Parts: sequence; C-alpha cells; structure tokens
Amino acid sequence: MIFWQIDAILNKYDCNIKTRVDDIPEEALNEILYGSLETVRIDRELVHTSSDYFVNFDGIVKYLRNVMENDESNSGQKWADQFLAECECPECHGQRLHREALSYKIWDKNISELANMDLTELREWLDEVEKHMDHQQQQIASEILKEIRTRLDFLLEVGLDYLALNRQSASLSGGESQRIRLATQIGSQLVNVLYILDEPSIGLHQRDNNRLIKSLKELRDLGNTVIVVEHDRDMMLHADYIVDIGPKAGRKGGEVVFQGTIGEMLKTDTITAQYLNGTLNIEIPKQRRKGNGKSLIIRGCRGNNLKHIDVEFPLGELILVTGVSGSGKSTLINETLYPILSKHFYRSLQQPMPYVSIEGLEYIDKVVNVDQSPIGRTPRSNPATYTGVFSDIRNLFVHLPEAQIRGYKPGRFSFNVKGGRCETCGGNGYKTIEMNFLPDIQVPCEECHGKRYNRETLEVRYKGKSIADVLDMTINQAVEFFENVPDIKRKIKTIQEVGLGYIKLGQPSTTLSGGESQRVKLATELSKKDTGKTVYILDEPTTGLHFEDIRILMDVLQKLVDRGNTVIIIEHNLDVIKLADYIIDMGPEGGRNGGTVLSTGTPEEVAKSKKGYTPKFLKEELKRK
Repeated sequence: MIFWQIDAILNKYDCNIKTRVDDIPEEALNEILYGSLETVRIDRELVHTSSDYFVNFDGIVKYLRNVMENDESNSGQKWADQFLAECECPECHGQRLHREALSYKIWDKNISELANMDLTELREWLDEVEKHMDHQQQQIASEILKEIRTRLDFLLEVGLDYLALNRQSASLSGGESQRIRLATQIGSQLVNVLYILDEPSIGLHQRDNNRLIKSLKELRDLGNTVIVVEHDRDMMLHADYIVDIGPKAGRKGGEVVFQGTIGEMLKTDTITAQYLNGTLNIEIPKQRRKGNGKSLIIRGCRGNNLKHIDVEFPLGELILVTGVSGSGKSTLINETLYPILSKHFYRSLQQPMPYVSIEGLEYIDKVVNVDQSPIGRTPRSNPATYTGVFSDIRNLFVHLPEAQIRGYKPGRFSFNVKGGRCETCGGNGYKTIEMNFLPDIQVPCEECHGKRYNRETLEVRYKGKSIADVLDMTINQAVEFFENVPDIKRKIKTIQEVGLGYIKLGQPSTTLSGGESQRVKLATELSKKDTGKTVYILDEPTTGLHFEDIRILMDVLQKLVDRGNTVIIIEHNLDVIKLADYIIDMGPEGGRNGGTVLSTGTPEEVAKSKKGYTPKFLKEELKRK
C-alpha cells in the first residue's frame, strides 16, 4: 500500500517509482518524506475496487517511526534500521546545547568543548585554567575546580584516561562501566562497606592493571572489605586472602579446594596454584606459522581515533590485535573490518567506519564474528537448540517404535509448540511469580516438575531416557550416551572440545555467562564444514576464563588456523598474545593519542620494539616461560 501511495504522489510531478531520486523534484521528496496535505488517490485497478481509493499519507518518516515503536518483533526494527543513519545535527553540530549556552566560554572553551576532551587533556586544562582568570573568578572557581579535579583523578586512577565526559554510556564496555562505578565509590570515601566486583580487569591492558589494583587497595585501606571474582594473575598475586573453588567445573566443581594467603596457596597443587607457580603452563608453539602468502589489506582507516592507517592481515595465521584500552582496536576490527566483510558476503546493513579501500577479499569466502552476546533471550533457548543438535535428537525420538505406534511427529518433542509440551508452564519448566516491589521469582511447574513435557511425551524413551532426561544431561554425559549416533555425537563433541563439558544440553541460555555463550557459538561454527578460507573474529575471548579454560580454547582456535582459516583476536591477555603467529600492536596511548599501528610481526619481533607498552610486558612473559 505505501508504495502505491508514493507512486501516486510521484505521478503528480510527472515521475514514477523507478525515477532516480536525483531527478525527483524537492517538493515531491518533501511530500514523500513528511506527508501530503491532500488525500492521495490510488487507482481502483490496483486495489481491485469499483472506485478510486483515497487515503491520508503521513509520510515515510512517520511510517518508519511507527514501525520501530510498535513492532514487537525484531524483524520490523531491523527492516526500518536499514533506512536510518546517525548524522550530526546541522544546528548545534553535535554539541547538544543551543547557541546561547555555547556562547559562555572560559579560556576560549565552552562547556561542550570541555566535555569532548579526553580526561587526560581535560585534567591538563584544569591545571592551567586559573592563570586565565581574574582574582574574583579565581575565588568563585577554587572550590569547584578542586571537586572536579578530585573526581577526574579517580577516573584516571582506574585507567579511563582515554574517555571523554560526553561519551554515551551505551558505547561503554562492561569493564569500563564497572570501573566508572568503582571511581565513584573511591570518591565517596565510605567505610565499613563490603564491595563485590566481578572481573574488573575486563578490557584492561597489563599497564593499567596495577592502577586498578592500587585503587582496590585504597578502598581496602579506608576500612572496607573488597571481594573480587577474578582470573587475572596479577590480581591474585596481590590478594590478601584467596578462595579457590573447584576442583573442576559443573558437577565436578562446587567445592572450596583452598582458602588462605597467596603464599600458602602457591605451595598447594590446585589447578590455579599450578598455573600461578609455573608447574603448569600454556606452552608457546615451537614454530610460528608463515600463513598462505596472501593478505587482506585495509587502507586509510580513519574511524573514531584511527589516524588514516593502513593495516595488513596475513591470511592463514592466528592474528592478535593488542594495545592499551582505547587505542583503536575495536574501531579497527569490530567497526571497520567486520562490517566491510559482512557487507560484502552477507549484504549486512551495518555501515563500516570510514576507510579508503580494501584488498584481498577474493582470498576469503566468509566471516564469522564469535562475540559474547547471549545465544538467546528466553529460557527456552539453550545449547541444544542453538547448535541445531536438538533437531537431530527429536528426529531420533520420532523414529523410536513407541513414537511410531503413537504417530508422533518431531513437533511432539518440541517445548516451543503445543502438543507434547506441558501446557501449564508453556514448555518453560517453571512459573514466574511477580513479587511487586521485589524481583520476580521462578518456581518449578507443579504439573511437570520442571521437565517441560507432558506425561505422554515422557513415556517415549531411548536407552531408558526420556527427552527431558536427555536435556538434563551434561555435555560430557551426552557424548557417552550418544556414542553410537554419529550425527548427534559430532555436534555435542564440539561443545565438549571448547571446554563446556560441564554445562547441560538444555541449560537455559539466560544462565550462561558471556564466555560460555561465546564458546557455544564457536562450537556451532566448528561443527560446520569449513573451506579453509574463513575469517573468525573474537573480541577478548578470555573474559571469564581460567588459565585451563584459556588453554582449551586456544587449542581449538589453533586447529581452526591449522585448517587454513584466519583467526583475528582482540586481546590483552599475555597467555594468548604469546601464542600468536602475527601481532598488530596499536597505541601508543588511548583516545586522541592512540589510533596508530606501532609494531607488527611475531611475538618475538614485537617484544624487541621500543614503541608502546605491550612489548615490555610481552618480553617479560616470553622470558618467564
């Protein structure tokens, strides 16, 4: 209908739906975008009515807005997104305030210009600003400046010097948001508080780790207790008291294997202690790969803080992109390279950051971004449904004699459709009870007791197990159980190989951590046949991973590269960086002082570089091992 309306408007201006936009009069375009004052007449032949059809036309802009606001499914939002792009406001030029507010200046800077500065640059400006004030202004400003400097110093202490005050909170990583909250707490100077932090070192370069540890110690010294869930080596070595949970994961874990000081722990033989004291190591490969001789080259990258750089990615190698926080790694890989490849192979709608050209696309056939976003938004999605193995399991149950006699189809064993599922809980296995002012609580369904299916469906059994029993198995148990079913075993085995043997096949996706979701996605890709020309992109895959998990993950990624694929990883973890075939180190600092490629090559070559901070830490790591 909307296209008929547009065509009817264009006909008034001697144009039609196939006329180039360049050739459409401005008046007609305005009417199409923002609506017509007159009713629009649609020919009766089009609508198959006895007379012409007259409608009010409110314009494409309003139509798209309605789709975005009222369509509950993601498809409408996604469809509307392709017609939208963010652009700078022509009135304030991105400064957000009106002309009158921006006309007030201190030392030639208005409030918007100050908010756009990196925190380091802003701190330097604040140190000098009083020299540019008269005596009265200094008296008014002294206390205010003192407060601003103190708050900025807290942000600088936790390694956020590259951020600007007007940075949108939605664009911050989890680690950055956590460190901003930490800076707020240091500033509040509270005592007798119990602070709990979950992996505050996420996204932090080794250089900034010591700053973070110093900040946490300041909180402790004020008289507070700080509990940190962490895998970082430096954080553990600086702890006053350490609690090690294990011995392994899932049903083989859940015990306190050690508690005491770090000195006492280093003398024990827990897996964590063995990695800390050097008994266990992630081994450096004896030989670095040379790749296949072909490269992907992006020229003229200038998104965000990138300084018009040219970057080469040698194909068939394990490539690590390193550098301090805010140096431009994510801009280069997630916002430039991935959107370019995604657009080329899949007609993606995401626009890449500005660049001049790309060479070498003919040497690869697809790109896979293995990120840490959830594998599903509802408890009904789980590792079995995401990897596709659940379809094979359902088909296996359908072909059992009992199911054949009863005439069951695959839908009978799905908890997403009516028929075989428990209708009391709708296949969820639990009911949600609203607690008004408290968080909602979930209780097992009184009908199916968490099994998700009705009694008739559960009566069909394979080797004595119902479909609900199978979903309740851990991956390790399922690999043994389906040993004689090759299609199912192959898919489950890949989940086991990425170190997730402890999770359950039917574990709700909402209970999986970011690292676990990422490894489920990786397992799904591993179970597919690849051509050896795929580019895999991972952003900080070690988030939430123990040393042993990192070793298992890297073994899997090395196998992908051995098959001829290219794996590109953004990472700060030295245990991963030292395994690279090729490193692209960015910096030297974050924000405006970053965005350049400092050094490239093997870990040994980069360790010899005098530029930036990564070589120094890498040199020590290579020496230690």
